[in-house]
Amino acid sequence: MAAYDFSDKIVSIPDYPQPGVIFKDITTLLRDAEGFQRAVDELSNHFINQGITKVVGAEARGFIIAAPVAYKLNAGLVPMRKPGKLPREVYSQEYGLEYGSDELQVHTDAITKDDRVLLVDDLIATGGTAVAQAKLLSKFGATLVGMAFLMELDYLNPRKVVREATDCDIFSLVHVS
Repeated sequence: MAAYDFSDKIVSIPDYPQPGVIFKDITTLLRDAEGFQRAVDELSNHFINQGITKVVGAEARGFIIAAPVAYKLNAGLVPMRKPGKLPREVYSQEYGLEYGSDELQVHTDAITKDDRVLLVDDLIATGGTAVAQAKLLSKFGATLVGMAFLMELDYLNPRKVVREATDCDIFSLVHVS
Protein backbone atom coordinates (compact mmCIF):
# COMPACT_ATOMS: atom_id res chain seq x y z
CA MET A 1 0.00 0.00 0.00
CA ALA A 2 1.37 3.43 -0.97
CA ALA A 3 2.25 5.99 1.69
CA TYR A 4 -0.55 8.36 2.60
CA ASP A 5 -0.08 12.10 3.18
CA PHE A 6 -2.01 12.63 6.42
CA SER A 7 -0.66 16.16 6.86
CA ASP A 8 -2.40 17.18 3.63
CA LYS A 9 -5.75 16.41 5.32
CA ILE A 10 -5.10 18.46 8.50
CA VAL A 11 -5.84 22.20 8.40
CA SER A 12 -3.90 24.75 10.47
CA ILE A 13 -6.01 27.52 12.02
CA PRO A 14 -3.88 30.44 13.28
CA ASP A 15 -4.71 32.27 16.52
CA TYR A 16 -7.26 29.73 17.73
CA PRO A 17 -8.33 29.35 20.53
CA GLN A 18 -6.14 32.35 21.40
CA PRO A 19 -3.50 34.52 19.71
CA GLY A 20 -0.23 32.75 18.98
CA VAL A 21 -1.70 29.23 18.98
CA ILE A 22 -1.94 27.32 15.70
CA PHE A 23 -4.87 24.91 16.07
CA LYS A 24 -4.61 21.68 14.08
CA ASP A 25 -8.09 20.87 12.76
CA ILE A 26 -8.42 17.12 12.23
CA THR A 27 -12.08 17.25 11.14
CA THR A 28 -10.86 17.49 7.55
CA LEU A 29 -9.02 14.18 7.99
CA LEU A 30 -11.96 12.56 9.79
CA ARG A 31 -14.43 13.44 7.04
CA ASP A 32 -12.20 11.77 4.45
CA ALA A 33 -13.12 8.07 4.58
CA GLU A 34 -9.81 6.83 3.19
CA GLY A 35 -7.74 9.16 5.39
CA PHE A 36 -9.61 8.25 8.56
CA GLN A 37 -9.43 4.51 7.80
CA ARG A 38 -5.71 4.67 7.02
CA ALA A 39 -4.97 6.66 10.17
CA VAL A 40 -6.79 4.13 12.36
CA ASP A 41 -5.14 1.23 10.53
CA GLU A 42 -1.61 2.65 10.84
CA LEU A 43 -1.98 3.52 14.51
CA SER A 44 -3.46 0.08 15.25
CA ASN A 45 -0.96 -1.85 13.13
CA HIS A 46 1.98 -0.31 14.95
CA PHE A 47 0.76 -1.92 18.20
CA ILE A 48 -1.10 -4.95 16.80
CA ASN A 49 0.99 -7.75 18.37
CA GLN A 50 1.76 -6.16 21.72
CA GLY A 51 -1.06 -7.64 23.79
CA ILE A 52 -2.95 -4.39 24.32
CA THR A 53 -5.95 -4.98 26.61
CA LYS A 54 -7.08 -1.36 27.11
CA VAL A 55 -6.94 1.72 24.92
CA VAL A 56 -7.19 5.05 26.73
CA GLY A 57 -8.50 8.16 24.99
CA ALA A 58 -8.39 11.66 26.44
CA GLU A 59 -11.33 14.01 26.14
CA ALA A 60 -12.38 15.04 23.64
CA ARG A 61 -10.66 14.50 20.31
CA GLY A 62 -8.78 11.52 21.70
CA PHE A 63 -12.10 9.64 21.96
CA ILE A 64 -12.58 9.88 18.21
CA ILE A 65 -9.31 8.13 17.46
CA ALA A 66 -9.08 5.81 20.48
CA ALA A 67 -12.44 4.09 19.92
CA PRO A 68 -11.72 2.61 16.48
CA VAL A 69 -8.14 1.76 17.51
CA ALA A 70 -9.50 -0.15 20.52
CA TYR A 71 -11.90 -1.98 18.21
CA LYS A 72 -9.09 -2.92 15.80
CA LEU A 73 -6.91 -4.15 18.68
CA ASN A 74 -9.77 -6.12 20.27
CA ALA A 75 -9.24 -4.11 23.46
CA GLY A 76 -11.44 -2.27 25.91
CA LEU A 77 -11.84 1.51 25.67
CA VAL A 78 -11.22 3.72 28.71
CA PRO A 79 -12.14 7.41 28.51
CA MET A 80 -10.17 9.95 30.49
CA ARG A 81 -12.58 12.83 31.04
CA LYS A 82 -12.63 16.41 32.22
CA PRO A 83 -13.69 16.97 35.86
CA GLY A 84 -17.31 16.27 36.75
CA LYS A 85 -18.07 14.03 33.76
CA LEU A 86 -17.66 10.59 35.39
CA PRO A 87 -20.33 9.38 37.86
CA ARG A 88 -18.26 7.13 40.14
CA GLU A 89 -15.06 7.38 42.17
CA VAL A 90 -12.17 8.78 40.10
CA TYR A 91 -8.45 9.38 40.09
CA SER A 92 -7.52 12.92 38.97
CA GLN A 93 -4.44 14.51 37.44
CA GLU A 94 -3.79 18.14 36.53
CA TYR A 95 -1.55 18.96 33.56
CA GLY A 96 -0.24 21.88 31.54
CA LEU A 97 -1.22 22.82 28.00
CA GLU A 98 0.63 25.02 25.54
CA TYR A 99 -1.88 27.75 26.46
CA GLY A 100 -3.00 26.97 30.04
CA SER A 101 -3.80 24.02 32.30
CA ASP A 102 -6.49 21.38 32.67
CA GLU A 103 -7.33 18.15 34.50
CA LEU A 104 -8.21 14.58 33.55
CA GLN A 105 -10.12 11.98 35.54
CA VAL A 106 -10.64 8.24 35.15
CA HIS A 107 -12.79 5.77 37.09
CA THR A 108 -10.79 3.97 39.77
CA ASP A 109 -11.98 0.59 38.46
CA ALA A 110 -11.35 1.26 34.75
CA ILE A 111 -7.98 -0.48 34.55
CA THR A 112 -6.29 -3.30 36.48
CA LYS A 113 -2.65 -4.02 37.24
CA ASP A 114 -2.79 -6.82 34.64
CA ASP A 115 -3.77 -4.51 31.77
CA ARG A 116 -1.44 -3.59 28.92
CA VAL A 117 -2.42 -0.07 27.94
CA LEU A 118 -2.11 2.07 24.83
CA LEU A 119 -2.77 5.82 25.13
CA VAL A 120 -4.28 7.32 21.97
CA ASP A 121 -4.82 11.00 21.20
CA ASP A 122 -5.06 13.23 18.17
CA LEU A 123 -2.11 15.44 19.11
CA ILE A 124 0.95 15.61 21.31
CA ALA A 125 2.11 19.20 21.76
CA THR A 126 3.85 20.03 25.04
CA GLY A 127 3.46 16.45 26.34
CA GLY A 128 1.40 17.57 29.33
CA THR A 129 -1.70 15.51 28.53
CA ALA A 130 0.37 12.40 27.78
CA VAL A 131 2.32 12.72 31.04
CA ALA A 132 -0.92 13.26 33.00
CA GLN A 133 -2.33 10.09 31.46
CA ALA A 134 0.84 8.15 32.28
CA LYS A 135 0.65 9.39 35.89
CA LEU A 136 -2.99 8.32 36.14
CA LEU A 137 -2.09 4.89 34.78
CA SER A 138 0.66 4.49 37.36
CA LYS A 139 -2.04 4.57 40.05
CA PHE A 140 -3.37 1.30 38.64
CA GLY A 141 -0.01 -0.46 38.32
CA ALA A 142 -0.84 -1.32 34.69
CA THR A 143 1.80 -1.60 31.96
CA LEU A 144 1.94 1.39 29.65
CA VAL A 145 2.92 -0.19 26.34
CA GLY A 146 2.76 2.89 24.16
CA MET A 147 1.32 6.18 23.06
CA ALA A 148 -0.13 6.79 19.60
CA PHE A 149 -0.89 10.19 18.06
CA LEU A 150 -2.20 11.47 14.75
CA MET A 151 0.34 14.30 14.95
CA GLU A 152 3.26 15.49 17.00
CA LEU A 153 4.43 19.09 17.31
CA ASP A 154 8.16 18.36 17.19
CA TYR A 155 9.10 22.02 17.69
CA LEU A 156 7.70 21.85 21.25
CA ASN A 157 9.88 18.79 22.08
CA PRO A 158 7.09 16.73 23.68
CA ARG A 159 9.13 13.51 23.67
CA LYS A 160 11.64 15.05 26.05
CA VAL A 161 8.85 15.78 28.54
CA VAL A 162 7.24 12.34 28.09
CA ARG A 163 10.60 10.55 28.48
CA GLU A 164 10.86 12.00 32.00
CA ALA A 165 7.68 10.08 32.90
CA THR A 166 7.91 6.88 30.83
CA ASP A 167 10.04 4.98 28.35
CA CYS A 168 7.08 3.50 26.43
CA ASP A 169 6.90 3.40 22.63
CA ILE A 170 5.72 6.72 21.15
CA PHE A 171 4.29 6.60 17.62
CA SER A 172 3.01 9.56 15.61
CA LEU A 173 1.69 9.63 12.02
CA VAL A 174 2.47 13.29 11.30
CA HIS A 175 5.42 15.31 12.58
CA VAL A 176 5.12 19.11 12.54
CA SER A 177 8.48 20.89 12.66
